[in-house]
Amino acid sequence: MLSGLSKQAVTGYRHMKSIIGLMLLIGAAAQLSPAYARTDLASELKDAQAELAVGDYHKAYPQFLHFAEQGNALAQFTVAMFHRLGWGNLPVDPVAACSWFEKSAAGDIPTATHYLAGCFEQGIGRPANPAQAAVWYQRAADLGHYLSLCSLAELYMKGEGVTRNPQKGLELCEQAAEQGAVPARVQVGRYLLQGDDSIRDLPAAHAWFELAAAVSPEAQYYLGIMHRDGLGHGRTPDEARLWFERAASVGYVPAYFPTARLYYGDSPDYQSQRPSADDLAKTYLWLSATSQRSRDPVELEQSRAMLEQVLAIMPPSWVPTLDERVAAHFAEYPAIRR
Repeated sequence: MLSGLSKQAVTGYRHMKSIIGLMLLIGAAAQLSPAYARTDLASELKDAQAELAVGDYHKAYPQFLHFAEQGNALAQFTVAMFHRLGWGNLPVDPVAACSWFEKSAAGDIPTATHYLAGCFEQGIGRPANPAQAAVWYQRAADLGHYLSLCSLAELYMKGEGVTRNPQKGLELCEQAAEQGAVPARVQVGRYLLQGDDSIRDLPAAHAWFELAAAVSPEAQYYLGIMHRDGLGHGRTPDEARLWFERAASVGYVPAYFPTARLYYGDSPDYQSQRPSADDLAKTYLWLSATSQRSRDPVELEQSRAMLEQVLAIMPPSWVPTLDERVAAHFAEYPAIRR
């Protein structure tokens, strides 16, 4: 491993990633409107759900499609997900997915209703219509898909389809965050950190990021930024490096380069000293990871220049072992870019 994260924390994070694919389906079944729940249409999908759960997409899809064509709204949602994500080597087809989401939303499937709103917002299979998207995001939220409030909040932040109102947008997303939704907590933190003067509140941003940081690499990354740049308090480079490396260690690519810079001496506390052997090795690890995974041209150029400096003072004999550690990290953690 590349950092000091506890085994328990890493295991928990990996387990979380492994179930994300099924959470959408489970959530759709669990968050049904009362009218839909009484019909108990999920029971006829038991066999198809079992095939999907073990990853047998080729057996699952025809079963879901059969019931979808008969009007089962939960099956329609699942068929939409097949087309949206390309499960079972189906071609990714956003237009087909949106068509099925629309059918499913008519049956009050909350997650389908949320995705249909996105279809209107992005203009997939229909002209873009942010005003209609706002209606569907609100409908999804009313059905229990609280994260839709944060999508609606984005429309208020930008003034698309609704009158621009950052305060209302913040309040909407806070409703989802208060329900415990981790992505909502991160989004509220970003609004409070990066929003205009009407909503900017650095201490509150820090508090929301801390609430999400137990499971969110993105929240850890933003805490790193706040401690590095002295946002809301004095600059604390050691604390910044801790948060950046926690995010980087589970594959959060934006955290790679800032972690490397702090190990090498980006902070005034380190400028007058050559990095220790451990810090030099960590610098190489995270710069190497950056050079292989980052898509930011400026970051790539800077990381490669820093790598040359590191290699000029680091013993060449270290390189094979450190490269093995980077490869092991890549094998264990897929890239997370946002």
